[in-house]
Amino acid sequence: LALPNAASVRNMATHPNGTSESFVKIPGIKFTKLFIDGEFVDSVSGKTFETINPSTEEVVARIAEGDKEDVDLAVKAARRAFDHGPWPRMSGLERGKILTKLADLLDEHTEELAALDTIDAGKLFATCKAIDVPHAANMLRYYAGAADKIRGDVLKMSRPLHGYTLREPIGVVGLIIPWNFPTIVFFMKVSPALAAGCTVIIKPAELTSLSALYYAHLAKLAGIPDGVLNVVTGYGETAGAAVSSHMDIDKVCFTGSTEVGRKILEAAAASNLKPVSLELGGKSPLLIFYDADVDIAARIALNGILFNKGEICVAASRVYVQEGIYDEFVKKLVEKAKAWVVGDPFNPKACQGPQVDKKLFEKILFYIEEGKRQGAALLSGGKRVGEKGYFLEPAIFTDVDEDMLIAKDEIFGPVLSVMKFKTVEEGIKRANDTRYGLAAGIVTNDLNVANTVSRSIRAGIIWINCYLAFDLDCPYGGYKMSGSGRDYGLEALDKYLQVKSVVTPIFNSPWL
Repeated sequence: LALPNAASVRNMATHPNGTSESFVKIPGIKFTKLFIDGEFVDSVSGKTFETINPSTEEVVARIAEGDKEDVDLAVKAARRAFDHGPWPRMSGLERGKILTKLADLLDEHTEELAALDTIDAGKLFATCKAIDVPHAANMLRYYAGAADKIRGDVLKMSRPLHGYTLREPIGVVGLIIPWNFPTIVFFMKVSPALAAGCTVIIKPAELTSLSALYYAHLAKLAGIPDGVLNVVTGYGETAGAAVSSHMDIDKVCFTGSTEVGRKILEAAAASNLKPVSLELGGKSPLLIFYDADVDIAARIALNGILFNKGEICVAASRVYVQEGIYDEFVKKLVEKAKAWVVGDPFNPKACQGPQVDKKLFEKILFYIEEGKRQGAALLSGGKRVGEKGYFLEPAIFTDVDEDMLIAKDEIFGPVLSVMKFKTVEEGIKRANDTRYGLAAGIVTNDLNVANTVSRSIRAGIIWINCYLAFDLDCPYGGYKMSGSGRDYGLEALDKYLQVKSVVTPIFNSPWL
């Protein structure tokens, strides 16, 4: 892979069948400072932090460490841009043209942007190039097309009054985004917020700041006015907390863990009671019924847990298989898991790169050991791969009880619990036996079963005979402790709009 301004970096590509070395060229790091009011600036404190390549455990760059003072500056810039600047006063058509230009710039820089997320997060380069960056560009185009279609209603009042509603941008929005999909979630939040006419402060995860800063640069090139889009890199405990509690931020949207989501809600309530949208954790069930094609079901299950190394909130980490096909399913699943290639994320043959950092890597290993200690059977994987980098074999457990930690907790890694059930009713009950409610999957050829189960599981999105089937027009979000609010679709645009009612009297009219 040859990219502009690239530096040669040695990556170790390892997998269960042996080791091999590959040399790739990755882009030079261009942007490491905060982006506030249209300019890249140092943090007020002058502090920086390291970002680590999880494939090599080597430092990639030092990033400006934003704090409360930097968030204050970013909010002031965003407030000026909202209260006095052109962005919310443009027509939706004009905003849409600029967002479309930004989408085109993403297309022009796809390889470099994909490489940044591979270096920073250990994501597969081929997947970032083919899916993440193009999908982000298409999100911009989707909401660019919606920007000039924001409308209110004329009200049929019960008294001699004329009423109508306006849908106005909510104002300055704080966006706190995670490290597992740095590009997709950046634009999942930014695209509808900007289309609505809001101004934003983005706090990317400290593990994956590189692409967010590059997107700030491209936003400036696209013509987004100064102060409309600001990026403050730093830690959640400082910069993220400052966003959540800021008195001049009108809304916060967050994707991440349930634990952090609770803290953000508390901070918002304790400050200015700003509304909060949350997309949080999950422990999603996949129910496979006896009439399913076992080979297809095993493929769906494996993809549901191993996509993006299991670092995905909708991971199908609990698989329930109906009696009659359980043994055959487990055999097929293990065969497929053993053929799964773990290695250098720049290698097109790799199915899985390294876990994002040492902390998560060790957490996943803890859960694997805890599963064995509590009596679950580890049928495949669960070991470190190689000596360098946070590479891990996928772990497949059977003989799992509902009260085991591996069945209850969100592990956020390639760890799958496979369990057996008898009846449809039992499957529904066990699928719902969780504090989460983000997603679920059903594999069956029986339409009645599909309809019954999909209406019975308490989760925000249900996939039938597929998994991870996201679409720009399909709303996505959680029930229970998986959060509130929706991303994707026009429902996401609603999060960034307020409804204002306007009423005037009607005099001497024969019609109300």
